[in-house]
Amino acid sequence: MLTRRQIIAALTGAAAAATLAPRVFAAPLAKVASADMRGAIDAVAFKATPDATDNGSRKLQAMIDAAARDKAPVFLPPGTYTVSNLTLPDNTRLIGVPGATRIVYGGDGHLMAATGAKRIQLTDLVIDGANRWLADYASALLQFSAVGEVLLDNCEIAGSRKHALQLERSGGRIERSRISGAADAGIYAVQSTDLTITGNRVEDCGNGGILVHRWEKGEDGTIVTGNRISRIGANDGGTGQNGNGVNVFRANNVMVNNNHISDCAFTAVRANSASNVQISDNQCLRSGETAIFCEFEFEGAVVSGNLINGAANGISIANFDKGGRLASVTGNVVRNLSLKAPYEQDGGFGIGISAEADTLIASNVIENAPLWGLKLGWGPYLRNVVATGNIIRHSGVGCAVSVADGAGSAVISDNLFEDAAKGAIVGFLWDKAASADLVTASSSFRNLTIERNRLG
Repeated sequence: MLTRRQIIAALTGAAAAATLAPRVFAAPLAKVASADMRGAIDAVAFKATPDATDNGSRKLQAMIDAAARDKAPVFLPPGTYTVSNLTLPDNTRLIGVPGATRIVYGGDGHLMAATGAKRIQLTDLVIDGANRWLADYASALLQFSAVGEVLLDNCEIAGSRKHALQLERSGGRIERSRISGAADAGIYAVQSTDLTITGNRVEDCGNGGILVHRWEKGEDGTIVTGNRISRIGANDGGTGQNGNGVNVFRANNVMVNNNHISDCAFTAVRANSASNVQISDNQCLRSGETAIFCEFEFEGAVVSGNLINGAANGISIANFDKGGRLASVTGNVVRNLSLKAPYEQDGGFGIGISAEADTLIASNVIENAPLWGLKLGWGPYLRNVVATGNIIRHSGVGCAVSVADGAGSAVISDNLFEDAAKGAIVGFLWDKAASADLVTASSSFRNLTIERNRLG
């Protein structure tokens, strides 16, 4: 039997032997470039090196074509690549170093275009149009036509003489990118399918921020969410076709949610002939005309939870004469409106919320609307409008409602009016007052139901 002293001696000897024995370490991992680890083709292998004095279009095109055939990504190391007229085949995957890989347009046509591909991916690139001329056939610095999935992530696109990015009959995801300095629109998407535009910055564009259009009215389904859009001009003029942060035209079932939109020459969100549009939870600051507009031939609009501070008009649900109808306008805050706008119109500006047909206006707060807080109908264009549970403070007229021949029904109930200088509820013949204040009196107008409203 081993004694306690013998056991301790044995353990001490083993520890000493381990200390004196040669140590064996695992061999260090070889230094592998991140591009190699991803299986990418490096630009250096094709001698498409950055900062070269010659135009690298041919070399870069060869590399893109070879990688696409092998379904491999192309890695562009940091530096400036001056190129023109690149055609992106199916399975193009261009990857750079964020903020350091610059693709600069060399002029003489277009920069990048893809047609009929299933998938195109651009990631971590700076793409600079250098404000150079684009050919007549080119509508944008980057053009995608009939591409099933365009994936553009964490890129910067600047300096286009036309649109920055155009997608035609395409889908995909445009995200986490910064688009600026386009002479026309930042993003122009027409005839889209399953397109998502999210988390981008679109700023300092000449005529539009994000445009979601169709050639004819129909299903679209684009989602525009979480973008920051600012300083959008209307350099080509007009009365609303330009100067909009988000413009939805003829595209049905589009969602415009949770965007921060500021300093647009006309409208933060404009939906023209766009049915089933949802416009919710956006911040709309300092719009030059109407902050949120649903107009012309639409059926179905939800406008909810938006904050509007600074505009000529707040929210307009318009053009019953052209078929515009059916909306819910709830839970919005509209404040600090102006009598001034880029052009003149009948009835003027300075209106909080207006609607004409089959519309609920409920639980909104309107403050500082110098003309009218609420506008219900216009001449004979009034049908089935309910205004209830709203707070209207500091307005010219709290609620202007049409009593013209042919005007349909309106219910005005349970609203709170404070400091309505020219009356809380007043009947109008077009833009002319046709009644005294109706807030506490029984209405002699058969088309109106007015009840339980209060003066603050």
